[in-house]
Amino acid sequence: MNLSLVIPVYNEQENLPFLFEAVYKTMNTLQKSWEVILVDDGSRDESLSVLSEYAQKDPGHIRVVSFRRNFGQTAAIAAGLDYSQGEIIVLLDADMQNDPADIPMMLAKLDEGYDLVSGWRKDRKDNAVTRNFPSMLANRLISRVTGVHLHDYGCTLKAYRRDVLEGFRLYGEMHRFIPVYANSVGANITEVAVRHHPRQFGKTKYGLERTVKVILDLFTVKFLVSYSSKPIYLFGGTGMALIFIGLADLLYLFIRRFWNVPASTSPLLPIGVMFAIMGFQSVLMGLIAEQLVRTYHESQHKPTYTIRTKINLDKGIDD
Repeated sequence: MNLSLVIPVYNEQENLPFLFEAVYKTMNTLQKSWEVILVDDGSRDESLSVLSEYAQKDPGHIRVVSFRRNFGQTAAIAAGLDYSQGEIIVLLDADMQNDPADIPMMLAKLDEGYDLVSGWRKDRKDNAVTRNFPSMLANRLISRVTGVHLHDYGCTLKAYRRDVLEGFRLYGEMHRFIPVYANSVGANITEVAVRHHPRQFGKTKYGLERTVKVILDLFTVKFLVSYSSKPIYLFGGTGMALIFIGLADLLYLFIRRFWNVPASTSPLLPIGVMFAIMGFQSVLMGLIAEQLVRTYHESQHKPTYTIRTKINLDKGIDD
């Protein structure tokens, strides 16, 4: 299988006929073997019935996965990736705001040597206050924190080589951070402007509360990408800073004693002791985290590196 198109679906029964029409129009022009994995995320309308109808008509291309209840877009994407077979994976929304006609352009970019092509809704057709502005701030924050600079992390339309999607699992709202995970294994990433259409049927599933979830997930992603193999750098570094502040505070109180200023009545004394104790505890947490990381890697024989290609090395190290 050359190409797998993964599409999460949640209450999109009116959009699905138009989606299939657009998908067939695009995919039939490609000189590739292809499949479409549609994941029904516990829809409460007739989306599953529509999906089942199309799957029965074209079992060679259309595959459907149905959840027992709504688990969220990230879980739907994870299931689609698990059941897909293609060497190239393209993610797409089912609401027809993304345009399947952009897929050939993204595949052409992959052919130029990129591992991940991310869509950029440059002329986005959403509410400027509740969707576009918070998204712009979130994109800038994510780019700044992770070092992977993209204009539009929230655009589902992305094309991936399968090998950059292996080695991690998706939770929470973390599907938007796939480029960050891919970058951590050395993926070559680019971004292209894609078309974006106003929603014709149904209503958006997301509001301002999603921005808070994304920011919280960003903390997790930053830790996993930057410190998962050496957590002592985070906990130990924080601990040493706290210990330094605590000791500097206590030293200041000690020096003041030469001018007969009592330390026992100063609020700086418990503050200095508290910072020193917190710093010591943080260092201990870092050591515990180091032990957990080593147990994780060694128990699963999981390497701390990823390989792009091998030359004249068909056998593994243990063979």
